Amino acid sequence: MRITISGPPGSGTTSLARYLAGKHGLALISAGEVFRQLAKEHGMELAEFGQFAESDPSVDRMIDARQKEIGEASDNIIVEGRLSGRMVENADLRIWLSASLSCRAKRIAGRDGMDEEGARIYTENRQRSESTRYRNYYGIDIDDLSPYDIVLSSGTFGVDALGAIVDTVIACLARQREGAR
Repeated sequence: MRITISGPPGSGTTSLARYLAGKHGLALISAGEVFRQLAKEHGMELAEFGQFAESDPSVDRMIDARQKEIGEASDNIIVEGRLSGRMVENADLRIWLSASLSCRAKRIAGRDGMDEEGARIYTENRQRSESTRYRNYYGIDIDDLSPYDIVLSSGTFGVDALGAIVDTVIACLARQREGAR
């Protein structure tokens, strides 16, 4: 089973990915993990590699290509990242998590030690930057959710409820596979 989990900053993709990986014994690869791995391969500290990435579009492309390569070559994996649902072409299940900007800003503020207004501004700017880069790099409209099998609100449902919903979807997919044999 190959599962991708995508969503905007603060939507809970990492939390859901960790829940599902633990529950179903799946490996987990995240864009952040790929970023750290590439920094190491380039012999740079994370902050240094972050500055490098801001000035060199090839870093985003490397991260996306690495995620695609790992995700498509692996069985029993969850690939978590903003574009993973679009990059892992042989995914069995593509999930998009959504939540309001205020909900996500509150989460980011708590996680990163920011005030909520600062987190909201940071998140809006980050989304605008990512949206522009994805459109320019790949012709992707990040607001087009048609590639996703399910779209869930992490503003409505907590990680346990989201996990239970996805557990049900995974069980349905497993039954479909058994029936196809």
